[in-house]
Amino acid sequence: MRVDLLSREYPPEVYGGAGVHMEYLARELRPLADVRVRCFGADRAEPGVSAYRVPGGLEKANAALQVLGVDLEMAAACEGADIVHSHTWYANFAGHVAKLLHGVPHVITTHSLEPLRPWKAEQLGGGYTISSWAERTALAAADAVIAVSAGMRRDVLAAYPEIAPEKVTVIHNGIDTAEYAPDPGTDVLARHGIDPDRPYVIFVGRITRQKGLVHLLHAARSFDPDAQLVLCAGAPDTPEIAAEVSGLVRDLDRDGVHWIQEMLPKPQVIQLLTHAAVFVCPSVYEPMGIVNLEAMACETAVVATATGGIPEVVADGETGLLVPISQERDGTPHDPDRFAADLAERVNTLLRDPARARAMGLAGRARAVEHFSWERIAHRTMELYATL
Repeated sequence: MRVDLLSREYPPEVYGGAGVHMEYLARELRPLADVRVRCFGADRAEPGVSAYRVPGGLEKANAALQVLGVDLEMAAACEGADIVHSHTWYANFAGHVAKLLHGVPHVITTHSLEPLRPWKAEQLGGGYTISSWAERTALAAADAVIAVSAGMRRDVLAAYPEIAPEKVTVIHNGIDTAEYAPDPGTDVLARHGIDPDRPYVIFVGRITRQKGLVHLLHAARSFDPDAQLVLCAGAPDTPEIAAEVSGLVRDLDRDGVHWIQEMLPKPQVIQLLTHAAVFVCPSVYEPMGIVNLEAMACETAVVATATGGIPEVVADGETGLLVPISQERDGTPHDPDRFAADLAERVNTLLRDPARARAMGLAGRARAVEHFSWERIAHRTMELYATL
């Protein structure tokens, strides 16, 4: 069976969970099928991986139109595939056109949904209408839809009621617990001026409304003053949110704030996660949140928003603490001050009880190992392909 995996992201150009998913899914599917990866960006040296750039004539067009241009070239290259499997709206249209053009089944893995990310209109302008149309069109016609959590499955069926429930299957994201494992070294901490003898709270993610960094920075005003704050945060969606975050970081009345804006290699992130007292995920929208699994695999306790698929990953009171949230339609907390206060309270609970945090970290790794292996996920995906 030849499977063409379609995605905007693929290593080394990875900026979110979909790219992480693609890397490991492709690796585990290769022993089971003839896998071809088609992605955006610069040429890749990896065999079986083809990358596509924005076609000539579209370089100055709206970003959403550029995506559709790449998608058409990807779809044309899928000739000969038995299954096309797309990831995120950036590649969904490629999979849809390939299905129509080549007469092959189209599988979509939903990592997020455009109707639940209205803040993207701030980033894409009129392109948000195009991205929403592309996603809806592809999902409605797909032969099978994979949701990365039960929460995401509920969101898919609520956002797109025209999709038959039997077409939507839950297959969770996973984690490579051999790669993501505790690193006792401290050279990365030293490089960034982080004191290994002083506890720190860490955030890892893009600067986007979805990831809730603004809410974390409000909460950080109330963190235990003895704790450091490490922000691995870059790639802002817009100049406006970049300026807002910069101002909030500047206004923090505390020492020990370390803002790392470049994207670090995985081994460096793993070391930073390992030594953190608490990993915090303040997302207002998170279909699953691989980053929580990454922290858990590094034996770090997690404080995360009780939204989307996060409660399926973080066992409240066992591997971390969940923060309740009541949300507007765009994901914004009804009461941002209450959300920030609850976030700070749970972070401080673990900072002040390092033994409990340590026990949660150990339980988190055990949960990651037992329930979220990529090998298991690849076999479940192959089983789904076989039904088509």
